[in-house]
Amino acid sequence: MILYHAGTYTREVKASLARIRENVLDWEHLPALHASSFADCALIDEDSEGWRIRLVNQPGDLHAAQVLKLHMAPDTSGYRVVTEAGPGAPSEIRVALTPRGPHETGVHVEYHVAESDPARLAMIGRGFVAIYERLRDEDGAMMVAREAALAPRQRTPAPAMLDLGDDVAVLAALPLDFDFGPGRFRLIEHGGTLLAHSRTCPHWLGPLAAPPDADGCLTCPWHGYRFDARTGRSTDGRGLRLSPAPRIEVRVGRIVAVSG
Repeated sequence: MILYHAGTYTREVKASLARIRENVLDWEHLPALHASSFADCALIDEDSEGWRIRLVNQPGDLHAAQVLKLHMAPDTSGYRVVTEAGPGAPSEIRVALTPRGPHETGVHVEYHVAESDPARLAMIGRGFVAIYERLRDEDGAMMVAREAALAPRQRTPAPAMLDLGDDVAVLAALPLDFDFGPGRFRLIEHGGTLLAHSRTCPHWLGPLAAPPDADGCLTCPWHGYRFDARTGRSTDGRGLRLSPAPRIEVRVGRIVAVSG
């Protein structure tokens, strides 16, 4: 089957080649980070070049799933994603990656489809570029945040107590982020009480910035990992646990975080 060039997308990504390789191989983030684009994703198999997945686009028609195969170059100079079955098959996304610096990579993307009509190719290409730009914005933000989270931090011991401030002022400022020894935490009011929880997902160090849902769970936006805000325990069966948070107390008009 002959494939024709429909569209090109180029961009400078503020992330290292290592982060991009990690991101491309990580199929699990697709329905979580890109929830507005993808409804579901499941691994079919893996080999030395990458994964083969079954991907369901929004609005979530399970009967219209695509089968995609990743072919990653061993030196991470590029990769191809081939649509083997489902909507859009056969087609290929061909990507070339060029390091620009320690935390910057040039990305050149071409979309090739089984369509030769120039007008149709132009329309398909415009749609592809618009979708890919949104996906790359979301991926880029995750890669930049992960690169920052992986940067070495000074390991300071947790204090016995940390004064967070006047109770009226602190309550007015909620949610309030604070460091407690080596950890980063967020102070919130939940269920009528004050509590602190880790701001960092233990899976990929993603940001737990959204408030707890109606079930009292925190959800990582990168991969959908879920944790009980009060206990830090996993609520999705994946077995991870948040870093222990300090206890929150009110002492003579002051709100304090207490170790243990």
